[in-house]
Amino acid sequence: QVRLVESGGGLVQPGGSLRLSCSVSGFSLNYYTIGWFRQAPGKEREGVACINMRGGRLTYADSTKGRFTISRDNAKNMVYLQMNNLEPEDTADYYCAGKGSFETMYSVPDCGIRGMDYWGTGTQVTVSS
Repeated sequence: QVRLVESGGGLVQPGGSLRLSCSVSGFSLNYYTIGWFRQAPGKEREGVACINMRGGRLTYADSTKGRFTISRDNAKNMVYLQMNNLEPEDTADYYCAGKGSFETMYSVPDCGIRGMDYWGTGTQVTVSS
């Protein structure tokens, strides 16, 4: 069965960096899409970044573009979120989520929250001085 496990969260000062990891198992080959999401206390869950595992096409939320980088290692079945220049507003529980997909290798991925079928249990990121 599909399983996603996040790791790498922690406490970091403003301006610092963290790299989150998502270990993925259970999907067939590269026919799936992975997204990073976050939810701050009292706020709705929001998308952060998205990647097509087959072709590597990416999307980012406007709030993170230029600071965050999503990447994949298909050989290791891993997806990463490199977060640089972190701000207190980035404090949240971060989740990776996945769905099976049959996009071409050139397709822009779709990580709409309601379409994600599998979720990890999250990792906490706190940005504070």
